[in-house]
Amino acid sequence: MTTELCRRLGITAPVVQAPIGSAATPELAAAVCAAGGLGTLALTWVGPEELRDRVRRLRRLTDQPFGVNLVLDFPVAANLAACLAEGVPVVSTFWGDPAEVHGPIEAAGAVHLHTVGSVTEARQAAEAGVDVLVAQGWEAGGHVRGQVSTMALVPAVVDAVHPLPVIAAGGIADGRGLAAVLALGAQAGWLGTRFVAATEAGSHEEYRRAVVAADPGDAVHTGCFDGGWPDAPHRVLRNATLDRWLAAGSPAAPHRPGEGDVLATDAGGRQHLRYADMVPVTGMTGRLDELARYAGQSAGTVRDVAPAAAIVESLVRQAAAILNRPGANPPGTDSPGTDSPGTNPPGTDPPGTNPAGIS
Repeated sequence: MTTELCRRLGITAPVVQAPIGSAATPELAAAVCAAGGLGTLALTWVGPEELRDRVRRLRRLTDQPFGVNLVLDFPVAANLAACLAEGVPVVSTFWGDPAEVHGPIEAAGAVHLHTVGSVTEARQAAEAGVDVLVAQGWEAGGHVRGQVSTMALVPAVVDAVHPLPVIAAGGIADGRGLAAVLALGAQAGWLGTRFVAATEAGSHEEYRRAVVAADPGDAVHTGCFDGGWPDAPHRVLRNATLDRWLAAGSPAAPHRPGEGDVLATDAGGRQHLRYADMVPVTGMTGRLDELARYAGQSAGTVRDVAPAAAIVESLVRQAAAILNRPGANPPGTDSPGTDSPGTNPPGTDPPGTNPAGIS
């Protein structure tokens, strides 16, 4: 099951692994790539030397296309230059003006993805020349840009920026969610929470267990864990840190309960504080259940830890089965007798047409 965007990116499955911070290892990205999806590294908070090491490790593990992610709320010029010097094929950006970095990305021949949380942001990114839009719904895990749900945002963005391709993010954890966003006009799904529970991820076992055990309502939209990235709302699993902060009336730093508490030490000996934006990763020790555990409301449908390849395969198999049901041929799906890829703009398709070119 592929789309026009898949063909452009050189992948075979309409599945993008979100840049899940420190849990996004080269091994995870490579496993997603090997299964036909697009694996991604999160490279905002590492130096150029470490960045090059991770990119080269990933290249040793796969010869398939992959992506890197940079958060534009931070200085990224050196890291972007290092990525482009390494020949990274896909660069995704977030939380800033993509116009500031689009020129170098385009000049290097890389594909530029940018995540947005509103139709206004989507139009601005399209005007900046971005190649692909990622429409992130409010139910997403990690840092959340907007306030509109995936179900409402995705078709609105698709209509606003046509013919630019759109990837849907937020609330997708299985093939049912993937089928739903493809039916809304997206050309791929962007999944983070599901891949936190992948065996190749750098997430600590405690973090994975919490995701698997969570209900949708356990993933709370908050500003609690702002150490390292202030003024950036996020969605995390409820824990003792969040509950104490809410009970205290959600005070600002430095007046929060337990301010300055050291909760964990990582494998390199670095200490991590209560309100930091750091997730529990492999090799950490301490009170890991009180750290930020980013997860979206889709955690309610994640029920196991599995290899990334099995996750991608299950997503595609289930979505294909849903979209190929008799009479269930939403815009964007191929079936015998449908139009050729890309012939009709979203919102104008007669039943059975195929603007996204899904096959």
